Order: sequence, then structure tokens, then C-alpha cells
Amino acid sequence: MRVVMAGLGDIARKAYLPVLAAMPGIELHLATRNRDVLAALGATYRIAHRHDSLDAALASTRFDAAFVHSATPAHPAMVETLLAHGAAVLVDKPLADTFDAAARLVDLAHRQGRLLAIGFNCRFAPDYAALRSEPRAFMLMQKHRHAQPDTPRRVMFDDFIHVVDTLRFLAPGPIERTQIETIVRDGLLSGVTLTLAGDGHHAIGTMQRDSGLDEERLDIIGGDRRRSVLNLSETGDQNGTDTHARRGDWTPVTRQRGFEAMCTNFLAGVREARPTAAEDILATHRLCEDIVRHAEAGKQ
Repeated sequence: MRVVMAGLGDIARKAYLPVLAAMPGIELHLATRNRDVLAALGATYRIAHRHDSLDAALASTRFDAAFVHSATPAHPAMVETLLAHGAAVLVDKPLADTFDAAARLVDLAHRQGRLLAIGFNCRFAPDYAALRSEPRAFMLMQKHRHAQPDTPRRVMFDDFIHVVDTLRFLAPGPIERTQIETIVRDGLLSGVTLTLAGDGHHAIGTMQRDSGLDEERLDIIGGDRRRSVLNLSETGDQNGTDTHARRGDWTPVTRQRGFEAMCTNFLAGVREARPTAAEDILATHRLCEDIVRHAEAGKQ
């Protein structure tokens, strides 16, 4: 299978390249305009196929699959190009930073008959995925940032989207009610709280951008038990007693944070010619767009 990685920024280098470079059965190509980075990473991972642009890569061969790790504003054009060339695509979240643009790309993937997937690694993180088998009457997910108020659209689509998608993924039933609260000062979003509720369950996701530290914590409660995951590395289990565990020292971060399983799942989907999960992708992006509109309507 021929695979191209377009864009070699921080997340590509930390999370995707170590995984894909070690996978058997794929011919990996790298594409970036930064020739120094291209040469350095190509040498480090012994990847011979190097291209100084996506166009150059596409001119060289036909790809079965592509991983897109460019900046968010570049996603739509790159995804359109790759789909038009017949490649299945996994793109870092978000697919696009507006719901309308995301919907157009999903429609294009359907018309092209290609798999389009989003890099929601939290769905594949083992400590989060394990919670799908637990009672989940109530969920609370907190993801905070230290001194990082930003524009509502950037916060939503580049960061809080993980909270939105994780709560949707873990919801034990249909989501029937939604409530949004935002705090905006001088046009910058400093706080957001999202509540999702259905028959017998509800979930709260919150982010404070002026917190004392960067932190991610997920708690679920149900069946007289509480399960907790802190920063995807420590777990807690309260069931009359209090038990804690942490990631093993030799467990790769790419495995603990779900990137290994996500990449494996995507490439299996390419081989099996799976369809794009359109409604699942768009439901997450639609909620993010709703939150942006709420924040922009209440700008101070």
C-alpha cells in the first residue's frame, strides 16, 4: 500500500511518523515544503520517498491512502486534491474550521467513493475506549489550558472539538438535548461548557482557557462506580474503595494516546473499502459550529 504523509509539523513528528514508519506492508512517502525537515526526517526514519510538495508527490505515483497534517486552513484544499486523485484520507482534526466546509468535503468523499476519516485519537486511546463497557449515567470531561484565551472558532475547532467528539463517542444512547454556555472577553473565548443529555444519561464537557495548568480529566459515574482518567496516563476506580494506576513506563505514548490503533484501523478501512462515516463526522463539527455561533453572539 502506498501512503503519503502531507505536512510534517509537530503532531506528525510526535504521533504519526513513528507509527507509520514502523508499519509493515506500506510504502511511505513524505511531502513538505520545508526541505531541511524533509531531509532530516527522511534520514532519521530511512524513508527514501521524499517530495517537496504534495503536487510533486501526486505527480510521482498513485497513492492508496494519505495522512494530512497541515495547518487547519489548508485542510480543505489538500483533502479535495487527494480525494480527486483517488486516495483515502485521514486528516488531523478538524476536517475544516467551519461546518459548511466540512459538509462539502464529506459530500465529495461520498461522490468519489473514498474513505475520509478524522484523527480523533481519543476514540482509540485504550483508557477511554475501555469506558464504553462501563455504565455511563453521568460523564464529566475537563480539558483546561493555561493562559490561552483565543478566538472562539480556533478554540472550538482546533482544541475543544476533542471534548465534543469524546463525549459523543462515549454517550450510551441518543443525544436529545444540548446546552451551551460560553465566556467571551474582548472577543476571546476564555471558557466553554457543553451539556449533552438523553434518556437516562447526561454529560458535561468544559474548558477554561485561563486555568492554572494544562490538564485533561474524564470521569464517568454509573452502577455505583466512578472511573477516572487523568491526562490519558493515570486511571482511578472508585467502587467502595479507591484504586489508582498509571501508564507503564515502557508503554509508548503513541499507543496510550490511541494513535497506533487509529492508524491501524484507518489503513484496515482502506483495504476493506469502508464507506465514510458521514453523519458521525458532521455531528461533531455541527456542535462545534453551534458553540462558535453562541460565543460570537455573546461577544463582549
